[in-house]
Amino acid sequence: MGTTKFLKKYAAFSVLVIDEWLLDHPDESMRSMLLELLERRYDCASTVFCTQYAKKDWHQRLGSGVHADAIMDRIVHNTVWVETGSHNMREHAALNP
Repeated sequence: MGTTKFLKKYAAFSVLVIDEWLLDHPDESMRSMLLELLERRYDCASTVFCTQYAKKDWHQRLGSGVHADAIMDRIVHNTVWVETGSHNMREHAALNP
């Protein structure tokens, strides 16, 4: 799927859930695509970021550059943060089969 088709498809969802957010450090092309996607969704759709990383670490994981600034700007405005604490359900399930 081409980038334009990808962006059009994922920008159209009323709710988009991005699981394992920032598990890998995005490269320059991924940061550009993320910025464009978030820009298209900004103020008109909801995006849910599921991650094991604290929000204070997101900027650094995004590369700490201009794209990271712009991506974080689109994420932090009009945001509702839901902190789930430090409880890990995978560890809990493994200890209580």
